[in-house]
Amino acid sequence: MPAHPNTSRVAWLLVVGLAPWPFAPARAGDEGSKAAYARADGLYESTRDTVFRASVRPEWSGDGRRLWYRNDLADGVKEYILVDVTKGERKPAFDHARLAEALAKAAGKPVDATKLALDRLAFAEDGATTFAFEGKSYRFEPSGELKEEPAPPADRPASGGPDGDRRRRRPRPDEGTKESPRGEDSPDGKLSILVRDHNLILREKDGGRETPMSFEGSDVDAYEPRVYWSPDSKRFVALRTRKGSDRKVSMVASSPKDQLQPKLITHDYMKPGDQVPVSKPHLFDVEARKEVPIDPDLAPNPWSVEGFAWDADSSRFSFLYNQRGHQVMKLIAVDAKTGAARAIVDERPETFFCYSSKLFERRMEKSKELIWMSERDGWNHLYLIDLADGRVKNPITRGEWVVLGVDRVDEEKRQVWFRAGGIRAGQDPYHVHFARVDFDGNNLVVLTAGDGTHEVEFSPDRESFVDTYSRVDLPPAIELRRSADGSLACELERADVSRLEATGWKPPQRFVAKGRDGETDIHGIICRPRGYQADAKYPVIEAIYAGPQGSFVPRRFAPHHRHQTLAELGFIVVQVDGMGTNDRSKAFHDVCWKNLGDAGFPDRILWMKAAAERDPAMDLSRVGVFGGSAGGQNALGALLFHGDFYKAAVADCGCHDNRMDKIWWNEQWMGWPVGPHYAEQSNVTNAHKLTGKLLLTVGELDRNVDPASTMQVVDALIKADKDFDLVVFPNSDHGAGESPYGDRRRRDFFVRHLLGVEPRSR
Repeated sequence: MPAHPNTSRVAWLLVVGLAPWPFAPARAGDEGSKAAYARADGLYESTRDTVFRASVRPEWSGDGRRLWYRNDLADGVKEYILVDVTKGERKPAFDHARLAEALAKAAGKPVDATKLALDRLAFAEDGATTFAFEGKSYRFEPSGELKEEPAPPADRPASGGPDGDRRRRRPRPDEGTKESPRGEDSPDGKLSILVRDHNLILREKDGGRETPMSFEGSDVDAYEPRVYWSPDSKRFVALRTRKGSDRKVSMVASSPKDQLQPKLITHDYMKPGDQVPVSKPHLFDVEARKEVPIDPDLAPNPWSVEGFAWDADSSRFSFLYNQRGHQVMKLIAVDAKTGAARAIVDERPETFFCYSSKLFERRMEKSKELIWMSERDGWNHLYLIDLADGRVKNPITRGEWVVLGVDRVDEEKRQVWFRAGGIRAGQDPYHVHFARVDFDGNNLVVLTAGDGTHEVEFSPDRESFVDTYSRVDLPPAIELRRSADGSLACELERADVSRLEATGWKPPQRFVAKGRDGETDIHGIICRPRGYQADAKYPVIEAIYAGPQGSFVPRRFAPHHRHQTLAELGFIVVQVDGMGTNDRSKAFHDVCWKNLGDAGFPDRILWMKAAAERDPAMDLSRVGVFGGSAGGQNALGALLFHGDFYKAAVADCGCHDNRMDKIWWNEQWMGWPVGPHYAEQSNVTNAHKLTGKLLLTVGELDRNVDPASTMQVVDALIKADKDFDLVVFPNSDHGAGESPYGDRRRRDFFVRHLLGVEPRSR
C-alpha cells in the first residue's frame, strides 16, 4: 500500500503541479535531508500512471470463442483488441481511424481515433461492431458504414467493459459441503421446530399441536433455533450451546468528536484461556418424539462443530469437529437410528491443524467419497477418502509442493481445479500457479507456466483462460491459454514500463539465502534508494510481519512498493519470510508452534548477513526493524531477544503478550491450555532486556489488539528504568502507526537513530 501523504508531500505537489516528476538522484551525505524527504514524498506521484498494458479485463462472448478488451494507454489513448480464442489470433477490434471518421460525420464534430470511449461493445458473427457512443447506439459494418440503431430498453443491463455498469466477479471458490437447509420447517412442510424457554418444541402444521422435545435446556446451556432436518423429515439435529466467558475490553476515547468529556467504550473480546461457548449436537426422532443419545466420546471438548449434512437416504448425518487447542480435527458421522458415532477422518498432528487456512472438505453424496485437505505427509495436499469407512482411496495431489486452495470440484468429470505453490521446479515456491488433476491423482496439468505469480480468469465454458503473471522484478505478462493442457494460445500483452524506468525507478531485488538449518531456502526482497551507490554505506531496515497465518513478502509487480519510500531517505529496506510463516512445508510452518517469540529471527538474521556479503553497502552495524500488530510484537522482540543485531525498532499496535490478544489467533499457534511458554515469550516479561532505541505507537481505541498490551509494555519498561518513545493516537483504531503522522514519526525516528542526523535539518 502506498505510504500516506503528509504535509510536506502536499506542499511539494502544489509546487510541481501536474508536471512529470523530476528525478534527482541522492547525493552522498544528503541522507535524511530536506531533499531526501522531498524525493521520498514524491516517489508515489512520480511512479503513478507510468505503467501501461499491465492488465486485461476480458469480455467474453457467450460461447467463449471470442473475447475483447480495451487498453488504456499513455496520454488518454485507448485501443480495442479482439481475440479469436479458437484460432489464438489477436488483432484490433475494428479500424479505429475509419470508425472515428464515421462518428465524426454522424456527430458533426471531430472525433479522435486514439481516444474512442465506447460502451456496450459487442461483435456480431458477420464482423459488425455494435456499441454506444455519447448516448446513442450504433452498428459499424465491416464496409465502414455506420448506422444509428434504437437505444436498448432502459432496464437492459450494459454489456460490461471498462465503461459498463455490470458488476464483475470471479467465480467463488468451492468452499466444500453446504450445510443442510437451516430453519424451523421440515422438508415435507408438515412440522416445524421452535425454541421456548431454551428448549425445543415440535409443532404440527396441521392443527398446531405442540410436543416438547427437550427439557434440559437452560439460560446457560440453551438450544439454538436452527435445526438440521433429515431429508425424510423423520429426524433432526439441534445444537445446545453452553455459554462461555463474558469477557469485555474497555477503552477510553479521550477526545470524542461529539462531546468534551471522554467516553468509555466496551466490546466483547475473548482471550486465550477463556471459557469458549461449547456447542454439542443432539439427535431427535420425530416419530418416537424423543432424543436419540449420541456417543459423546468422539467430540468431548469442541472449539467448534459445523458443516452438518445428512446423507440423501437419511441414514446418518456428519459434521466437522475442531477440538479446543486445534490439535484434533475430525469428520464425524452419526447413525440416525442408534446415535452411534464414528470418525470418518481423524487428524491428530503433533503440533496444530491449520483450520484457518488449510481446511477443505467436500462430501460427495453420489459417489460416497470425500475430498479432504491434509498436511499428513508434510505438505498440504488433497486426499480422496471413502465416506463409508474413512479409508484413504488415494492421494489426489502429492509432492514437495503445497495446495494453496481449491477453486472447483467437478464431480462429473472427477477433476479438481486448484492453486499451488512450489509446483514449478526452479521457481520461487511462493509463486501461485493454477492446476487441474483427476480424483485418482492422475493427469495432473499445471495450467500456468510463466516464472511469476499468477492470476487467471476463465472463459464462461472454462475451455480457455486469461493468465496474468508477474514478479516484483518482472512487469506483468498476459497470455491466453487453453485449459485442456495449459498450452499458449497467444500472447495478449506485455507491460510497458518505459515511463516508469525514466523516473529512475529500480525494482526490488529478490534474494534467497539458507535458513538456520543450512538447507531451507529463505526468500525476501531488497529495496534500495534510486540514487544507490555501491561504494556507500546504508543502514538496513527490516519490515517485519511473522504472523503464521500467511506469507508476506511482496511477490507481484507494482510500480511503487511502500518500502521504496522509506529507502529513499538513505536506507536499504528488506522484507523476509522466515520459518514459522505459512505456504511452505509443514515443518517450515511448525516452527511457530508454541514459539511465536521466535518470529523466524534466526533465518532473518542469516538472510541479511548473506545479502550483506553480496552487497557490502548494507551496513549491518545499523539495523532497524518495524512492524504492526503481530509485526509490532516482532519488532519489539527484535530488540529484546536479538539486541546484538537490531539497534532500533518501531512497534505499532503490537500483541506484545499472547495472553492479551484475541483467542482464535493466539491459541491456534501458541496452543491450549495456556502454559508457561506464553509468559516466557511475552515482551512484557522480557521488557527489562531492552537495548537500542524504541518507538511504541498504539491507537487508544484498537479493537483488534487490546491497546492495554502496549501499555503493559510501557509499564514494564518504566519499572525497568528504560528509555523509549511512545505515541498514543486518540480515537484511533488498529494500525494507527500507518497514519500520516505515524508514518512521519517512524521515518524521523530511523533518520535520527540510524543515520544520526536530525530529519530535514539541512
